[in-house]
Amino acid sequence: MADERLEMIAFQIISHVGTAKSLVMEALYAAKEGDFVLAEEKIEESKKYFVEGHKVHASLIQKEAAGDKVEYSLLFMHAEDQLMSTETISELVKEMIEMYKRFGK
Repeated sequence: MADERLEMIAFQIISHVGTAKSLVMEALYAAKEGDFVLAEEKIEESKKYFVEGHKVHASLIQKEAAGDKVEYSLLFMHAEDQLMSTETISELVKEMIEMYKRFGK
């Protein structure tokens, strides 16, 4: 796989999951202010971006599984790190929102 193509895929992953992470944090800030409706909307919106990032990542894995060798790069490693950290942050924020609901502000 050409380096330029891999860079574009890495940037797509970073863009999608970066947007997802921003939305998750906006959800947390909304919950902190007691606006749980907005918090849930932000969480739902973030899921769409995360799924898009995950689809791009999965397509790359499928290509490698099909024999199209993928060269590892620092940029791609960063994209995978962003993907994993966004997933972790999303799960933690969902739990924190539930705590805000239970214990108030």
